[in-house]
Amino acid sequence: MTQLMLYNTRTRAKELFVPLDAENVRAYLCGPTVYDRAHLGNARNVVIFDILIRLLRRLYPRVTYVRNITDIDDRINERAAARGVTIEEVTEGPVRWYHEDMGALYTLPPDIEPRATEHLPEIIEIIERLIANGHAYEAEGHVLFSVASDPAYGKFSGRSTDELIAGARVDVAAYKRDAGDFVLWKPSSPDLPGWDSPWGRGRPGWHIECSAMSWKHLGENFDIHGGGDDLIFPHHENEIAQSCCAFPGSNFANVWVHNRMLLVNGEKMSKSLGNFFTLNEVLDKAPGEAIRFLLMRSHYRSTLDFSEAGIKEARAELDRFYRAIQQHPGADREVAVMLVFDALLDDLNTPAAIAALHKYADLALAGNAAGAAALKTAGKLLGLFNMTPEEWFRGGIDQGAIEGLIAQRVLARIAKDFAESDRIRDVLLKEHGVIIEDKPGGAYEIRKA
Repeated sequence: MTQLMLYNTRTRAKELFVPLDAENVRAYLCGPTVYDRAHLGNARNVVIFDILIRLLRRLYPRVTYVRNITDIDDRINERAAARGVTIEEVTEGPVRWYHEDMGALYTLPPDIEPRATEHLPEIIEIIERLIANGHAYEAEGHVLFSVASDPAYGKFSGRSTDELIAGARVDVAAYKRDAGDFVLWKPSSPDLPGWDSPWGRGRPGWHIECSAMSWKHLGENFDIHGGGDDLIFPHHENEIAQSCCAFPGSNFANVWVHNRMLLVNGEKMSKSLGNFFTLNEVLDKAPGEAIRFLLMRSHYRSTLDFSEAGIKEARAELDRFYRAIQQHPGADREVAVMLVFDALLDDLNTPAAIAALHKYADLALAGNAAGAAALKTAGKLLGLFNMTPEEWFRGGIDQGAIEGLIAQRVLARIAKDFAESDRIRDVLLKEHGVIIEDKPGGAYEIRKA
């Protein structure tokens, strides 16, 4: 296979990807709403989209990758009110944490990372266009999109009118013309953040923010829009309606790439079930590269079950790959890796790509340096093998730090301070992913946790 095929949610079919402009492929991913730590589900779509961006950059001379920050949201307002701080103070930490956590998974930063608070003029302009085109109306300080004005509304998600209303969990307010109409702009009381607009002081609805940011940085029409399948309705349905009605004749995004959601130990992630984990919590227990690898072991359009057993399996597979690379330290040249390339061209088939990695590892472990070179080349395409084998096997920690702890433990044992010796062994070294086992005669054995 020499051409990229992607499953397009809009057409419900796998299609040949044809960019609008082969000199600049434009892609948008729905980013975080920044009021707390990112969770495991947030990580899957970023890793999958990261693989797509890496592949596109192998195929085309330029790729413009936009991933937004939603920093206007009622949950942010609630946190600010509870803490007695500004929304900027609420969002500052979560934005930093998000960057740190996604960086720990070796995902590429977007080329442009717009924030909703920086795009109020574009939001207001789109709303004005919708009112002028007869697709939106003002009511009691609100501006609402009229779903009845758009014959295409509901086709993207494939839902009936009743399903649309139920699925949107809409507030059937008296001022709405139709129960399914959704908010583009809403008034802000004096105690809430707000911005001046033609409809009074207020703030935008969630859906209009992405329409404005994608238009500003990618134009009326662009190539790929991504996100989790939980966003298909109402968020992406509403984005399409707003954007296509504001810019008649536009198609908004040509291809929609949605990943399935993530289960934890076979169940939907939920705080009530006690299986809700932030990404930071998981990163405390496993290397970021192992988490990244686990997130790509299932095809993005299939359900992924995240478990401790899965992490152990991912680490074991990466151990094998790093051992294969370790046997051929000079195999650094880039080589053709058509098995992996073809797998990714076929709708980002990461399980097939991983199977190809094992074939390259087989060759390398059998003494073939070309197999190691292929393994390393393919790993770059998948965002893997970001460490040397030595760094990987010592947990990615500076060897000097580990050796220093071992030296401290030796001194503690000589001084017969066994409590300190045990603390270094059972706490500090284990935190670095190292297990040390004492042998007769004062000897010891070191291995990876």
